[in-house]
Amino acid sequence: QVQLVESGGGLVQAGGSLRLSCAASGRTFSSYAMGWFHQTPGKERDIVAGITWSGGRTHYADSVKGRFTISRDNAKNTVYLQMNSLKPEDTAVYYCAAERFRGTVVHGTAEDYDYWGQGTQVTVSS
Repeated sequence: QVQLVESGGGLVQAGGSLRLSCAASGRTFSSYAMGWFHQTPGKERDIVAGITWSGGRTHYADSVKGRFTISRDNAKNTVYLQMNSLKPEDTAVYYCAAERFRGTVVHGTAEDYDYWGQGTQVTVSS
């Protein structure tokens, strides 16, 4: 079992930056691929970025490529999402997710992930 706690959300002006963090409990963090998803009311939860267990491969949604960076520190049981050049359309609840998978690909659908955090609100004003 893994428990995930996100932090770092908030209100920011367009063009600004935020860094989200997701702290995981347990001693097997390196056994999990990690992902960041976002969701707005009435819409599905979509992947923003994902990273393999080793950090060797990453995946980004087209809408955030070049602006967001996912990284992880297995020694600290933490995954990060650095968000730069934020746009109003990035406004959403952001969720951290863990998938018990040690492969070399990043899975991009919510159904692939086993554990979820409670979410953190990101609001970008124009």
